[in-house]
Amino acid sequence: MIIKEYRVLLPLEVSEYQRGQLFSVAEASKNETGGGEGVEILKQEAFTSAEIRPGQTLSGVYTHKLYHLKSKMPWIVRKLFPESAMVLDEECWNAYPYCKTVITNPGYMKKDFYIIIETIHVQDDGTSENALNAPKEVLKQREVVVLDIYQDVHLNKKTVRY
Repeated sequence: MIIKEYRVLLPLEVSEYQRGQLFSVAEASKNETGGGEGVEILKQEAFTSAEIRPGQTLSGVYTHKLYHLKSKMPWIVRKLFPESAMVLDEECWNAYPYCKTVITNPGYMKKDFYIIIETIHVQDDGTSENALNAPKEVLKQREVVVLDIYQDVHLNKKTVRY
């Protein structure tokens, strides 16, 4: 199992990021959907659960989506694999500032493929050592990657347009 922790440093408040994130996800879904491709929302409803994050009762919005990716795949992939290989299933429990997303491919890879993404938005400088309260075994396995998009030195000056 691969465990990566990405710490993305942002030049804004957590509440500002939340507004931008909601808008960006809605826009991306809208722009990438049409003609039987893109995002298909199967369910979107309020939830309250003590099972999503053990030890905490969370409330928020649950979404269940299918991502139809056939048109995004290279030609050779479309020829080699069945259509079921190009559909991803996403379940998401968004209890901002915590969010858990599980991505699977049940039509092709069955239970052999899954990605679990846990996100916590913390108002700090990326130094919280265990923001998700992961067990010690997980902390030993994880690789921490800091993405500081706040500093201009990390931007490719050839592609930045002002």
